[in-house]
This record gives sequence, structure tokens and C-alpha cells, in this order.
Amino acid sequence: MKVMPSAGKPAPASSLVNVPRLVTAYYSERPDPATPEERVAFGTSGHRGSSFTRTFNEDHIQAITQSICLYRKKQQIDGPLFLGMDTHALSVPALTTALEVLAANDVEVMLSEGDEYTPTPVISHAILTYNRGRQGGLADGIVITPSNNPPQDGGFKYNPPHGGPAESSVTAWIETKANAFLEHRLAGIKKVSFEKALHATTTHRHDYRGSYIPDLANVLDMDAIRAAGVHMGVDPLGGAGVHYWGRIAELYKLDLTVVNDAVDPTFRFMTMDWDGQIRMDPSSPYAMQGLIALKDRFQIAFACDTDHDRHGIVTKSAGLLAPNHYLAVAVRYLLGHRPGWPKDAAIGKTLVTSQLIDRVTASLGRKVYEVPVGFKWFVTGLVDGALSFGGEESAGASFVRKDGRVWTTDKDGIVPALLSAEITARMGRDPGELYRDLTRELGDPAYDRVEAPATPREKELLSKLSPREVLAKELAGERIQAILTSAPGNGAAIGGLKVVAENAWFAARPSGTEAIYKIYGESFRGPDHLARVLSEAQGLVTRTLSAGSLEGDR
Repeated sequence: MKVMPSAGKPAPASSLVNVPRLVTAYYSERPDPATPEERVAFGTSGHRGSSFTRTFNEDHIQAITQSICLYRKKQQIDGPLFLGMDTHALSVPALTTALEVLAANDVEVMLSEGDEYTPTPVISHAILTYNRGRQGGLADGIVITPSNNPPQDGGFKYNPPHGGPAESSVTAWIETKANAFLEHRLAGIKKVSFEKALHATTTHRHDYRGSYIPDLANVLDMDAIRAAGVHMGVDPLGGAGVHYWGRIAELYKLDLTVVNDAVDPTFRFMTMDWDGQIRMDPSSPYAMQGLIALKDRFQIAFACDTDHDRHGIVTKSAGLLAPNHYLAVAVRYLLGHRPGWPKDAAIGKTLVTSQLIDRVTASLGRKVYEVPVGFKWFVTGLVDGALSFGGEESAGASFVRKDGRVWTTDKDGIVPALLSAEITARMGRDPGELYRDLTRELGDPAYDRVEAPATPREKELLSKLSPREVLAKELAGERIQAILTSAPGNGAAIGGLKVVAENAWFAARPSGTEAIYKIYGESFRGPDHLARVLSEAQGLVTRTLSAGSLEGDR
């Protein structure tokens, strides 16, 4: 991908979103349901868009929320709905709209005390905690967040009673109903004023922090972190967990410094990402320049994205760790330091996550469960104990409690971040040093991802790639061992293609949330070999898109 000259530099004033205009557009602009881009569309993580492009407006949120109410009624989900939001500018108006519709539909809603921002994993934790041991009256939730997307974006996710991202069948049902509401000019949507909704008997306040933070001791060794006196730094990146870290430090008496507690919907304190946009991505070395510059002040430092479902780990020894590097270290450590975990539970990973994790688990006699992109594929395994860990290359992960019971079924950036301190405390070395040891033992992979713009038609073509379109017998000089269109772990469709050789692989798929396609590649034979792998993968994608364009012209 082409890195812009502004990458890693402070955001100039000219790049900052005009928040008043953004919010005005949310209420004043109306999407055209006849335009595909302006319809409700659930990707891998909910509906996302911007009011500037009429892809995230009041109409969308009314239609989606009413559809969720209908889905709840259809499924007889009649417990409380845990509602949370992050710090993006569009989150407040979207929460306002959602509450107006939920109250009109007599849904019991749990709002945060003091209108506190609520991280995605905290909503998942609240749902699971409430539902534990219940057979009826189950809770579910809505998280209003576009995750690490730029400041002008909004996002809206539904989590059913299992606490994790909704399955494709669920989101497809909600999406269809929501678009029907748009097509009929919102006829049939129930709504009351915000003032009435706020004071409705069905609207309640919930202490999210008071439930989640004390429970962290059941998933992490907080005593070890405190006893070792690990000196930690954290940058919430202006996100939903901004007021969680101080409470965590206070409760567990940790040496934890919050280096930036600013909340600003323009996110002007960020450095620009690779493409010259502001993006709160804790895995990006460009977006993380502020914390990277402070690495020598702390034994370990970490950050989370805007809804705190992703983590970024900064070490003295190696700076910002690539997500794949840290996940491999975390898996090795956890499998050796969680005696209460079931021995037959597998390690979950998405098909574009490093194969170093496969080598780590194999070396310890454990199983890997490989699934398509999307954390939703780990939910059932985390709930029923078949999985003890689920992770993906985009720095999203969660794992079970010390006793093997489920913690969250959505990504949790807070827990992997604090785990880096536990690892440092228990091992006496930071995760960067441990990663170097791991690669000397199991191989040193080179990994990269290529992104390029893609139209909806091109994304559709890529999602339907098939093995017959791979004519080569070798990948960068190695015999091809497998051509996959479904994931080995659960047999679910990849929505693209993965080609595997002995020491290398690539996967090509359209993004579920952006107008781009992605090619992932990894080689255990070094960067030059990886470059060959990606070049051959790019050639396949280019031929596919060209053939599709010619077909479409006929």
C-alpha cells in the first residue's frame, strides 16, 4: 500500500472533521434506499458509514433499532438491552435516536451511569454476566461504534444474548427489515421524544465500570503485576475506556500512568495513519507515534482503539509489536500459565492470522481452530468451552477466565493489553524479547497486507473466487498444498480464497467494512520470498477483476 507523506505526523487543522456540520447532516440528510451505498449494510462488524455520505443518518438508526426490536420479539428476547457508545461524534446522536425507538417499543434499556462511554467488551461482559444461569428473560445489547474508523464515521452493532457479534443470519434479517423501513419512508417505526425516553420506566442506569473492573482479577493475574511493580503506560486514544484505566490502577494498586486522557471528537491529538487519515488504530505504527515515542519511560505500554476492542503493545525492546507477533507470544504464555484451562480446548485464529500460532500450539500439543475473518466465529466456542482463546491479525482477541469459563465473546482490548504487563511480571522480560526467542525456535515469519480500492462489483467478484481460478501448481517456488474457499475449523465460506504452501500462504478477500480489497501474505523464508508471494497473489486478483469487468461489459 502507498504510504502518504503525512503518515505518522500530527494531524493538521485542515484534516479535522467539522463536528457541527457532521451532526447536522445526521439529522438533515436523508438516505436514498434506491442507491445501494446508502442502504443499511451490516459488514463484519455492524453497519458503518458517515452522515456526510448519507450512509449513517437518523433514518438508518431508526430503521435498524426498530428492526432489532422486531427481532427481539420474534426470538422472545425480553430481558434488558445493554446500550453503550464510544467517543465518535456520531455516537451521541445515534444513541439518542436508538433510545427514542427502544423506549417506544417498551424495551428495558441499561444506560451507563453518568452517561459514561462504554467499551465494546464491557457490553459483552454485561450481557454474559446477566444471562449466566438464566433460561429465560435473557439480555442482549447494542454498541454504537465504528471501532477505529476515522472521526467522521459512525457505527452500530447488535450483540444477541450470547454476548458476541451477531451471526450473519441475524444481521441479514435485521438488514432486510431496516431497508424495508427506509423504502417505506419509515412507516411503522415507533418513536418517542428523547426526554420521554430518558425518563421512561423502562430506562435504567447501570454501573458498567463497577461490574467489569473488579472481575478482571478472574481473568488476569493482577497480584503478579502489582507485586512486580511493573511500570505501565496507557494511551486510550481518546476512546471509550478513557475513564476505566484510572479506576483499574486505583482498585488493583498498579503503577499505571494514563499518558493522554483527552476526549475530543476531532481526535486532533492523533498522528496520521498510513493513508493520511486520522484513524485510532493501535496496531498502526503511524497512528501510534505518540506512545511509541514514550516507550523508554515504561517497562511496557499499551493503547486501545476507540471502542477498546483492539490492543496495541509497545515494548522497550522492540517498540510497537505487530499484532501477529504479540498474539503468538500471548498464546505461548497463556497455555503455559493457565492450569485451570481445559486441556482439550483449542486456540481460535482467523485464516489471515499468522501461522506462527499454528506452530506454537502444535509445539505444545494443542489444537488450532481456524475460521473466516470476523470475531463472531469464535463466539460459540468461547461460550461452550471448546475454545480458550480467539484472536485475529487486526489486534482483536479475547480469552477465557482462569477457571476456563467464558469472559467475553466480543473482542476485548483491555485484557490483552494488561496481559502484556502480566507476561512482563511473570517472565521478567517484555513480549518483544519473548517474540525473538519464539522465532529462533519456530521460525521467523515475514507478514504483510496489501489494500486497494474496490467497487461493490469488484468486491462481489473477489468474494466468489474459486480454486479453479488458481492455475499455478506452485506459490513462489513451493508446491501448493491447499487452495481453500472455506475455513478448516468450521467449514464456513471464506468470502475469498486462501492458497497455502509449506512455508508461505496468501489470502485475498474484500473488506466487510470499507470499499477496498485486501491481500494478506506470510512467508517463513524471508521478506524477498514474501514479496514474490504477494506479487503472484496480486496477479491473480488483477486477472479476476479484469475478467469480471469484461464479462460485465458484454
